[in-house]
Amino acid sequence: MKFSENWLRELVDIPLDREALVQRLTMAGLEIEGIEPIGGALDGVVVGEIVGCEPHPNADRLRICRVAADHGEPLTIVCGAPNARQGLKAPLATLGAKLPNGAEIKRAALRGVESNGMLCSAKELGIDADASGLMELPADAPVGMPLAHYLALPDASLDIKLTPNRPDCLSVQGLARDAAAQFGTAFHPPRIEAVPATSTATRAIRIDAAADCPRYLGRVIEGFDPSAKTPLWLAERLRRSGLRPISPIVDVTNFVMLELGQPLHAFDNDVLCGSIIVRRACAGENLVLLDGGEVKLTPEFLVIADEKAPHALAGVMGGHASRVTDATCNVFLESAHFAPAAIMGRARKLGMATDAAHRFERGVDPELPRVAIERATALLLEIAGGRAGAVVEAVHTPALPRREWIVLRRARLARVLDLSIDDSEVERTLSALGLVVERTADGWRAWPPSWRFDLTIEEDLIEEVVRIHGYEHVPARAPRGELRVPAMPEGRLGIGALRTQLTAREYVEAVCYAFLDGDVLKRWKLDEGALALANPLSADLGVMRTSLLPGLVAALAMNRRRQQSRVRLFEVGNVFHAGADGPVETLRIAGVACGTALAEQWGGPQRALDFFDVKGDVEALLGLTNAMHEFRVDPGAPAWLHPGQSATCWRGDRHAGTIGALHPDLLRALDLDEDVFVFELTLETIVPRALPKADPVSRFPSVRRDLSFELPEEVSYAQVEATIRDAVGETLADIVLFDRYQGPKLGNGIKSLALGLILRDRYRTLMDRDADRCTQLAVTAMERGCKAKLRG
Repeated sequence: MKFSENWLRELVDIPLDREALVQRLTMAGLEIEGIEPIGGALDGVVVGEIVGCEPHPNADRLRICRVAADHGEPLTIVCGAPNARQGLKAPLATLGAKLPNGAEIKRAALRGVESNGMLCSAKELGIDADASGLMELPADAPVGMPLAHYLALPDASLDIKLTPNRPDCLSVQGLARDAAAQFGTAFHPPRIEAVPATSTATRAIRIDAAADCPRYLGRVIEGFDPSAKTPLWLAERLRRSGLRPISPIVDVTNFVMLELGQPLHAFDNDVLCGSIIVRRACAGENLVLLDGGEVKLTPEFLVIADEKAPHALAGVMGGHASRVTDATCNVFLESAHFAPAAIMGRARKLGMATDAAHRFERGVDPELPRVAIERATALLLEIAGGRAGAVVEAVHTPALPRREWIVLRRARLARVLDLSIDDSEVERTLSALGLVVERTADGWRAWPPSWRFDLTIEEDLIEEVVRIHGYEHVPARAPRGELRVPAMPEGRLGIGALRTQLTAREYVEAVCYAFLDGDVLKRWKLDEGALALANPLSADLGVMRTSLLPGLVAALAMNRRRQQSRVRLFEVGNVFHAGADGPVETLRIAGVACGTALAEQWGGPQRALDFFDVKGDVEALLGLTNAMHEFRVDPGAPAWLHPGQSATCWRGDRHAGTIGALHPDLLRALDLDEDVFVFELTLETIVPRALPKADPVSRFPSVRRDLSFELPEEVSYAQVEATIRDAVGETLADIVLFDRYQGPKLGNGIKSLALGLILRDRYRTLMDRDADRCTQLAVTAMERGCKAKLRG
């Protein structure tokens, strides 16, 4: 929120300069993240009046103006502004004046005519960005008065960044109240009195959604002058707060929102029909908003309607049909309290953000609507005239926010802060912030004001005390205590070991968003069981991820577009699915890779990365646990994988994950022009490991027997190894696959595997007959279990 520094200083006595003020507010939790100086001193710039204006004889776009600046003779000024005209009052920079941009005003001849000063635009004076013409001043501006004095300059526009728990400071009055507590100075709130009714015009109000809108006030104001101009002081307050002046009724509602923090809305009263009804939208209702966009409403939206149709999206934006136009002279002014839960997320769901929604979804003082409507009425009548009807109020008291006494213990305050603060200072601080404070035997109890929704427990009061007292006074002492190092079970592999292994194999860890665009998951065919967010950050981050791979592949593609030809990324994170009892989170590890198999080097020829390179990376991970695993070619592999270059990974009868190349159709959809290989494993399946067991080194020699088998292509090596181990038993120390052949000599669908059986007995030397017996067991088992045939 932006606000004028001078405006703040009018409401509270501040004994500091701008730099110190900004530092103090920031240290008290009201962070000032931007400062924009306005105007400067503007020495030599005064209010001037054009008393004569003639075309320049030697230039079509220039005019010769005679400008009164004081009681002396008018000055001759050559001006090229399109709005220069007789009777206009505008800023005049006299000879010798220095403008904020550094320019010094000197006597100069323009196309043969001497100019003795300069008529200025708002941009040239550093007041506004408007450079379309001269800055037009009101007709009653006193000629010759220094412009800085007339416009209350210099000033600054301060941009404050507030945490969501401090909506009370989304107004200049709220900031001034807090600043008064910080500086211990007087707070001067605007004096607001009830405006008596001078018209009998009213409009009945009915609340059908009391929990969403427990208080609604309305007032009819009729017969005001739609051609009236917003006074300069109010327009400048808006401009320096980042809002553009539009018309008196709009400017007054914006001003009251900035001053008090209560959003207001004005309807064209002549358009409304019958009573005002606060209700939930009906399914299928449509509403055209002020910005011209049409929205389709659902019952989750709260609307302000008359007896025929909805006219506003409550707490967000008004409707186009009942908008205030240049011809409007009768308005119905709304001032209401909406429950934050009824407004929260509604604007974002429609892809918009408004100042009203920003305030209502954080919480607005429920006692403020009447004060705000009286303030707005008085301002509008002062500016544009008219007659005000009586204020009509509908309220459901049980639904209003409830407050309770909060206990603050003296001992707890000292223990948390490690600091002793005088009782009188605690009471002054809390009282200055608007709390009603009573002493007790152990400390105090405090009744929070209606504008402080965030004060509910003892720690909230402690925070307020130290915030005003000053965080810099809290002693900086390191906490003491013994920290216990958690015991890591030997039966599970740590995630750090997996990260280390992949990093050693040239992968770089990435951290991707846990939420994605729903269309991305549909493109991957991974949208089954996806969880949609009720309140997403944006439309393209609306669904929780069901796999780590879409985010990793998107990161890979981004790196490819930035001239990185060889990319390897991995991530450890949760994926989310809908379950019978709620969302289910599963921790996984995934990786993506593309480019060449090896980094650029001179030791050998380059080749493209292939399936077996990535399979080797996965086996390196699985090998850390020393557990048996196998890869299977699964005909029912995911649709996003290449059917001929993919496999599933298994540990016993448990599915551990998937590995393979992305499907060519998916690569084209993702605008990737080369093969991308991926893997994704479930950590709960792969981290269990068998405890290491030391075996003595055998004193007896081993015997090797080499066998060659012909067997069907579909029989996996994992099945071959398991068959032989089961048949031979403990005598089989190891199996070595040293050759694989497949060709026309063997026939279609047949392959040849050459195996070396390493045999050893722990207690004796094996004889030839022992080795022959083991070999025969292996051959018989292969013939029966794998349909293999021993090659001669």
